[in-house]
Amino acid sequence: MSVRRTAVCLFSIALTFVAITAMAQFKNIRLAKEEEGIYPPVEPSIAINHKNPQNIVAGVVLNRAIYTLDGGATWNETKLESPYGVYGDPALVSDVKGDFYYFHLANPGSNESEGWLERIVCQKSTDGGKTWSSGTSIGYNPPKDMDKAWPAVDPNSDQLCVTWTQFDKYGLKDSNCQSNIIFSKSNNGGKKWNDPIELSQTHGDCIDDDNTAEGAVPAIGADGKMFVTWANQGIIFMDRSYDEGKTWLQNDMAVVKQNGGWSMNIPGISRCNGMPVLMIDNSKGIYRGSLYLVWADQTNGEDDTDIWFMRSINHGDNWTQPARINKDDSGKHQFFPWMAVDQTTGYIYIIYYDRRAYNDFNTDVYLAYSADGGNNFHELKISESPFVPSSEVFFGDYNNIAAHKGIIAPIWTRMDNGKTSVWTAIIKQDELIKK
Repeated sequence: MSVRRTAVCLFSIALTFVAITAMAQFKNIRLAKEEEGIYPPVEPSIAINHKNPQNIVAGVVLNRAIYTLDGGATWNETKLESPYGVYGDPALVSDVKGDFYYFHLANPGSNESEGWLERIVCQKSTDGGKTWSSGTSIGYNPPKDMDKAWPAVDPNSDQLCVTWTQFDKYGLKDSNCQSNIIFSKSNNGGKKWNDPIELSQTHGDCIDDDNTAEGAVPAIGADGKMFVTWANQGIIFMDRSYDEGKTWLQNDMAVVKQNGGWSMNIPGISRCNGMPVLMIDNSKGIYRGSLYLVWADQTNGEDDTDIWFMRSINHGDNWTQPARINKDDSGKHQFFPWMAVDQTTGYIYIIYYDRRAYNDFNTDVYLAYSADGGNNFHELKISESPFVPSSEVFFGDYNNIAAHKGIIAPIWTRMDNGKTSVWTAIIKQDELIKK
């Protein structure tokens, strides 16, 4: 996800999907475009203020925070600065107080040999994204490299956690070089972070490919239980803690096979992954406590990438069978999924790229949503026009989506004439469900 170029199931759910193939019906808003002297915008992340959903903040590499205070009518941009450097993999969350946290990689030196990937950095904003702290250091463990971090917030406090991959040496093609999934948490709003814990027992290699342990995403339940999933060697693993991250149970529980691995070839994309995304329902609805898992793989062949969904209602002991989100004909690509759960409603939202309408590299952006805990999903195209990417240009490693109090904010990268830009669409739940 960085900016370098380089189940046993005790029950099943009958998942019914309704595909809606009408034209996009929501205004697309460009947040960032490629400009001279600025790193091309990719790998966007977005978060909605949990106190004020009119305040939304997006992050784009290398150091750009773009925010709105009026529900997306107008946007402003600020640049993050930190003594640790501001590098790739932006990941944003909002806590119950409405504060924002911007996680990213470090690079304090002038080039990739001076402190590159030496730690994870967390910067905080208490004013809606206008200004940011200088940042706190997480996981500094020289000479090891840190990459692909993702955070989660406690729904009842200012406790946060973050997971990432630690490499003995990023990119080293040595059979003795290891990658592992690491966890750390903060009990005081990001001011200080606990000593990191190594979660993974199954080591990966350091090549940044299918046999590398990557894509760790944490989730925190309303009862304080913590869960983490990641991909490695064609398997999606999960670890869980019932004491707020102090101890972890059943390390490296194999949840599901990821056919073909997490790294995949998509025509026109410089590199593509189907790393898992984990979320938990902390709403007061009937699906409260359910775990949701989304990923992409090529179960149906290298020319037919699909988005998959599973649910567990017993903390991961058992899962539903994988269900395909995209209900198109075979032989088309759907890729780069991300998921959000609106914790005020329990609704699930999934964003992904989709090529069902074309026989070439033309690509749309789709949104799938469920109002019943993933029993049924509806699909909707949300991009106003398709785009054509080029494998010669780095396209990033993920998109993102946030949802809160009936506001849905997907964010994605597109490419036009070889240049990248980052877009969003501010969608209201009431308007979406009417479609």
